[in-house]
Amino acid sequence: MEANSSAFLLSLAALSVAALLVLIIRLKIHAFAALTLVSAVTAIAAGVELDQVVPTMTKGLGGTLASVSLLVGLGVMIGKLLEVTGGAAVLANAMIGRFGEHRAPLALGVASLLFGFPIFFDAGLIVMMPIIFSVAARLGGSVLLYGLPAAGAFAVMHGLVPPHPGPVAAADLLGTNLGFLVGMGLLIGLPTWYLASYLFGLWAGKRFHIPMDGALFSQRELDDDNAPSFATVLGLLVLPVLLIFLNSGLNTLSVAGVVDGSATWVKALRLLGNTPIALLITLLACLLVFAPKLGRARMEALCGESLGPICGVILVTGAGGMFGGVLRASGIGDALAAALSDTGLPVIVAAFVISTCIRVAQGSATVALTTTAALMAPVVAATSGLSQVDLACIVIAIAGGATVLSHFNDSGFWLVSRLFNMDEATTLRTWTVMETLIGSIAFIFALLVSLVF
Repeated sequence: MEANSSAFLLSLAALSVAALLVLIIRLKIHAFAALTLVSAVTAIAAGVELDQVVPTMTKGLGGTLASVSLLVGLGVMIGKLLEVTGGAAVLANAMIGRFGEHRAPLALGVASLLFGFPIFFDAGLIVMMPIIFSVAARLGGSVLLYGLPAAGAFAVMHGLVPPHPGPVAAADLLGTNLGFLVGMGLLIGLPTWYLASYLFGLWAGKRFHIPMDGALFSQRELDDDNAPSFATVLGLLVLPVLLIFLNSGLNTLSVAGVVDGSATWVKALRLLGNTPIALLITLLACLLVFAPKLGRARMEALCGESLGPICGVILVTGAGGMFGGVLRASGIGDALAAALSDTGLPVIVAAFVISTCIRVAQGSATVALTTTAALMAPVVAATSGLSQVDLACIVIAIAGGATVLSHFNDSGFWLVSRLFNMDEATTLRTWTVMETLIGSIAFIFALLVSLVF
């Protein structure tokens, strides 16, 4: 095969993905190193000039990091401050008080949805575990009855809604408006959570009785004098969403001709609603609110501590963008676009299928999301007539594929298994099924929205 033929480029793409899976799964090489190595080899094999290999790689890496690092860094700082000040516990306890003890699973799930906006899946679930165990001890029943709705809420928010790294990176690669993606992610994510996590959690909690593990249970008593109020925590979580929606709303009104998009006041308000600025404003609000309780030195230390654990996630996400940059520069993406066009497979369906295959093979949802988005970016660019609705739905379809079939190669599988004291077989019948429902239902909703609008 000729080096510039479509068949050669498609074969090279398949070999590149296969090499990633072997390096990550069989050889246990870190995803960042594996993506860097495969990107370099792929660029050389595709005929990129040798003196342009590294610039091509760094261009893709830098572009992705520029958008991801700001959002993830600011988001995790907000989450850390809310965690340490007891915001998660206050939120959960207040929701249970308002919903009633008989609806405790619903209350814990809603609290996790709210708290899951700025904080990662694993960190959020660990923060909520004392609350989940406390409720389970007080009300009785299987831990899964209370734990699965909460775990599913964090999974939905982490997979579908910015500022989490997967959807942010996918949006950047596909050219999706982040504010619009936040709205679409919530629109699809909330009913997805209710059907796939809350209702399934109620069923699984009755079907599988998992007693509370005393070794893991540690109820933390809040100091009512220092804990933030429910209204404060809720206001801090809603603030960035409102600011982001302000940006999207003004953009819609500007396109419709209702307001003058070139006016200074419109630009200023839209700047406040730009996602990094919205998160920055929210972080500043957290610092002002919690300064009397924690002190400036403690808050500075907490913000610094929050950044360390996410460095690996940010680098892997950036490496996914680097791989995407190589695919674009080498012409592999264009060849894939032509091949998918010939098969007639809808872009959104292809995105879900490819993401599912990568997810099942290597386990990491973030790697599956960013790699699939990189593969699909040229396909999306070559497809005419795609609106922002279509682009957001494609991102959600990719996220759906990156969520399904969590199993032994997924760190989240083992985290849930150990936190809830489940054996592997029970984890497969509960957590794996719930993750598959979340991803599949989100994809179906995204497909329906794209067909209707």
